[in-house]
Amino acid sequence: MIGIVVAVFAAAPTPVAVAQAEIMAAMTDSAAGWNAGDLDRFMRVYSAAADTSFVVKDGIVSGKAAIAARYRPRFAPEVAAKRGTLSFEVIRFTLLDARHALLIARYRLRFAEAREQRGPTSLVFVREAGGWRIVADHSS
Repeated sequence: MIGIVVAVFAAAPTPVAVAQAEIMAAMTDSAAGWNAGDLDRFMRVYSAAADTSFVVKDGIVSGKAAIAARYRPRFAPEVAAKRGTLSFEVIRFTLLDARHALLIARYRLRFAEAREQRGPTSLVFVREAGGWRIVADHSS
């Protein structure tokens, strides 16, 4: 009797798929921080680099501490219900090179009174020692 051996090879995940999964895990954790009212956890996804930027209607906010200061009023206990529940939906993911990626997504804030706010966000990430971190954020 001749035996037939069949080997099943699972395709290794591509670098793009791995980067996207890691970044979306970081974004999911950030949203969980928002939803829990934990500013530090929400901000963990941002790079501590001095030139980390957040585009606002009046210009650019630079630095993680300044970005956190801008968000801090939304994390006060008395406004928790007004903060809403945050989630993200990927529109496009591009691995720019081994250390940089672009995520274009739609953020969604759902509020208790059945209303929601949503809009696009463009995020540039850099791979740092602690994982993928946002270095440029433009959300509208």
